[in-house]
Order: sequence, then C-alpha cells, then structure tokens
Amino acid sequence: MQNASKDISNYEYYFFIGIGGIGMSALARYFNSRGKKVLGYDRTETELTQALKADGIEVHYEDSVVFIPKECTPENTQVVFTPAIPQEHLQYNHFINEQFSVKKRSQVLGDITKDKFTIAVAGTHGKTTTSSMIAHMLKSSGKNVTAFLGGITTNYGTNYLEGEPNPNEIVVVEADEFDRSFLHLHPDIAIVTSVEADHLDIYGDGSELIRSF
Repeated sequence: MQNASKDISNYEYYFFIGIGGIGMSALARYFNSRGKKVLGYDRTETELTQALKADGIEVHYEDSVVFIPKECTPENTQVVFTPAIPQEHLQYNHFINEQFSVKKRSQVLGDITKDKFTIAVAGTHGKTTTSSMIAHMLKSSGKNVTAFLGGITTNYGTNYLEGEPNPNEIVVVEADEFDRSFLHLHPDIAIVTSVEADHLDIYGDGSELIRSF
C-alpha cells in the first residue's frame, strides 16, 4: 500500500473506518489532539461518536464514498480500520483500490509506541482496570503520560489521556490479544494480568495463545 514507510505522524488527514469503537475512538482523539484533521465512519451513532463530534471530529454513519472529502489523497491521508468491518465495505475498498496507506488500529498503535517509552498491559482479564490505574498513578505523580484505554474511566470520563508530545512522554496502552494485535506494539514494560483460553477462533488452541503471549 502506498506510503507504507511514511512516518505515522506526518499525514494531514486521518480517516477511521469504525471510528466509534473504544480503541479506535481513543486513537482518533490522539491525532485530533495533535492538530490533525480527523474524520471517519461508524455504523451507528453512540455516546462515543457523539463525544467525538463534540471534540470537533467529523463522523458519518453511511458507508458511501461520497463522504470521503476530495481533499483526502493517498499522499496526505492515513486510513485506519478495525478488523470488525466486512470485506465488502465500500469505503475500505475505495481506499485500497486508490492506493491509500491503510492500516489496522493495532499497526498504528505499534507505530506510535516504537519511539516512545511504552507500558503495555495484556491479559484475558483486567487489562482496562490495570492500565487505567497505571495511567492515573503516573498522571497523579506529575508524569507526562498519554494513555489509550479500553474503557471510559470514571474519574477522567474518557478512554484517552493526552500527554505532551516530547521525549519525556510515557505511553500506557491496553494490549489486545485479539487477532494477535498486541504483537505490533513495542513495550518497554509489558504486564500480563492473566492468560486463559480465549479467542480460539483466532488461535486454534490454548497453547498457541500462550505462545503468542
């Protein structure tokens, strides 16, 4: 796919297919907070998509190429998609056919974490709670922390904590084992809360799941 080697932060537009997901919306907020033009599609309107729109992010609910701005080109646009979208998705196939840079959410998270001090929290149970606690402790200690969380925290009311983009930035990320997504990350500290036989439609059996962890 075109521009595959371009730095993830060097695009002008970021188009999310499935922008209303808990992980996708956190990524959308990340690029929006860094002054990028963020927009995207989701199947239905939810509290998450409403919150994104309140942040100035454009969200639409119809899978049609007419919602792709003409200003978006393969040179200036990064497309991010969730594996949950069907293969016949019209916008997804348009971006593929037009040679846009198209990446899974996990790949984009991997690009973000490769040059930052990263704490990744994996496990069958407890990822969201543990990553939220770590992010809260770091933020309360005055650290420069950016966090991608798998739920809406009660005290912050969001799934994304914004840090300053500088060399002292610490990234906390919930590392999802679905589709082996967490193997794209670059953690300096990796935490595994628990490992149980799960997502066997992906892994086949428990031993392969353990091997991936």
